[in-house]
Amino acid sequence: MIVVTDTSVILNLCWLQLESLLPAIFRGILSPEQVKREFERKAKTDPRFSGLQFPAFIAVEDPTIIPADLADNADLDLGEIAAIALALERGIADVLIDESYGRAAALAHGLHVSGLLGVLLEGKRRSLIPQLSPLLDRLSTGARFWMHPRLREHVLRLAGEAP
Repeated sequence: MIVVTDTSVILNLCWLQLESLLPAIFRGILSPEQVKREFERKAKTDPRFSGLQFPAFIAVEDPTIIPADLADNADLDLGEIAAIALALERGIADVLIDESYGRAAALAHGLHVSGLLGVLLEGKRRSLIPQLSPLLDRLSTGARFWMHPRLREHVLRLAGEAP
């Protein structure tokens, strides 16, 4: 499966030093240039992500057309807009987006949506990572990745790490 990704998923996987999950799970990973720029800006300006490098295995491509409903959506950032537009243009059904407005916009366009937690869960299912719980703890405290406690519990239950 080929997937288009937004910034948050890549940034947090790199922060966890688990970016290798992406090519282990997906046949190809695409990202628009805007996502790469957001990643690089955060790696330069946010101490949490200092020194992180955008993965070379991610193919950077831009959409040629941005649908008007995406371009006019003030709730979406430029990376989300470009990622959704790229997926639509290339006929790629799957996108990786964490933010709720971006997920809703992708779903409204008929795309399948996953995010960081979905990638980590799939990594656990494939025995690529031993446990999710410590990773979720690190994300919450170190990367300040927010997740609702019920979502955390649900993900851990799916991973077989909670009753």
